Amino acid sequence: MTKPLLKVDKLSKHFPINGGVFGRKVGAVKAVNDLSFEVYEGETLGIVGESGCGKSTMGRLLLKLIDATEGTVSFQDEQLLSKSPKEMRKMRRELQMVFQDPYASLNPRMTVERILEEPLIVHKIGNKEQRRQKVKTMLKIVGLDEAYGKRYPHQFSGGQRQRIGIARALMTNPKLIIADEPVSALDVSIQSQILNLLKDLQKEFSLTYIFISHDLGVVRHISDRLGVMYLGSLVELADSEQVYAEPLHPYTKALLSAVPLPDPEAVKEQIVLKGDLPSPADPPKGCAFHTRCPACFEPCKVKKPAWTEVKEGHYVACHLYQ
Repeated sequence: MTKPLLKVDKLSKHFPINGGVFGRKVGAVKAVNDLSFEVYEGETLGIVGESGCGKSTMGRLLLKLIDATEGTVSFQDEQLLSKSPKEMRKMRRELQMVFQDPYASLNPRMTVERILEEPLIVHKIGNKEQRRQKVKTMLKIVGLDEAYGKRYPHQFSGGQRQRIGIARALMTNPKLIIADEPVSALDVSIQSQILNLLKDLQKEFSLTYIFISHDLGVVRHISDRLGVMYLGSLVELADSEQVYAEPLHPYTKALLSAVPLPDPEAVKEQIVLKGDLPSPADPPKGCAFHTRCPACFEPCKVKKPAWTEVKEGHYVACHLYQ
């Protein structure tokens, strides 16, 4: 197997909970807990899960936008989490992010031309004329008129703003882009346009994506492999079509059963999970999913399941397969 472009090993992020008169630490929110996976060059790894499962926190940890509690992240064999802010700034030429809200992530006081030019200025790429030319070229590549460079973010629709966000991420010619719910704030008709644009750009620029979403239909359209997260940890990881055809973890099965079928007369069994999502500040002992799992048995309540390769390339953390 080829060498991974990005390798994540036992990555965790615990946010402290302070209380009492002196504001001492009384607990911690385990937003990301013991996360391990690899991303290979040229692929799209989809990450799905319920709101609050730690997907977005994971994306920010990978780029060191927030500091990890423990674990390692290596990109092309370079350890990212141990780098200083100055060293990390250099690495961000290769690592970029597309954020969920295209309006909040664009500076409202800058023109689009200035927004796109800024990464080139920060990384000292090209002279003024070369930077201006690259801005015009990039606007065309993402499907916008070069004249739009003189406008401000509030003058665009949500889909156009997300195209600008994608263009900004591409300005430094990165190798890896983390897309955090990039289409969730857009109309369905615009979502498909943005997804097709991302796929076209991946071919044109040899990009690698980590695509974070809660929408299983969207992830299926764009992902090569799919990871399912629950309460800060991965519970299943496999080839995308394999997960949809033969899900192993009870949580994955429940998520897929909730996806509507295009045929209105088609009938399928829907798995309804009982109970609420546990608090990441006080996760259940043993398997984190056992309080809602229809297949729960005694070992699930006392022992955390190991990350196991059940079939070639198909990993799952569940006592049913151990």
